[in-house]
Amino acid sequence: MHTKMRLSRNTWVSLLAMVLVAAIYRAIPNRPWGFAPQFAIAIFGGAILSNKKWAFVLTLSSMLLSDFFYQLLYQNGISEIPGIYDGMILNYAIFASLTVIGFFVNPSNLSSIAKGAIASPTIFFILSNFITWLGNGGYQRPKTFSGLMQAYADGIPFYGNSLVATFVFGAILFGSHHFIMKSKSAIQIFSK
Repeated sequence: MHTKMRLSRNTWVSLLAMVLVAAIYRAIPNRPWGFAPQFAIAIFGGAILSNKKWAFVLTLSSMLLSDFFYQLLYQNGISEIPGIYDGMILNYAIFASLTVIGFFVNPSNLSSIAKGAIASPTIFFILSNFITWLGNGGYQRPKTFSGLMQAYADGIPFYGNSLVATFVFGAILFGSHHFIMKSKSAIQIFSK
């Protein structure tokens, strides 16, 4: 049975630093599409934070801050991607819902983490491409079954990179968490 983490002030500072670094990383121009830590942050926060509202705050603050950076880059002609866009609210709602996946992830079980790492980008891929197709976004595919399949095909590069990124950043986050928890246990044993 895994235990949810009660967070110290140092842990909060670390989580806030993680959000800042993840937001900056996501806004880096010419980064591979979809290769960003936000999916991993969503499942990690949902898995380790005992107060679930903070898991949502962690996920959404990372997105909001990175979109702020995107907007700054866009306004200064450095990026072609605006940070404020149509469908932003729906995108945030989908990201928030991905945090719920983390509620079911056991942070000390590799299989559970892997399932969350597959589910998170997969659900986002299915929902976001459907919404983009429905709202005439992206390449404005026709409102036919074939058009929907084209919209999903358009998103495959993003999806592939998202899967890889979620495993890479998930390994970093959950691996660090595991190491810290083991270290705390060892310190408690030796300090008795």
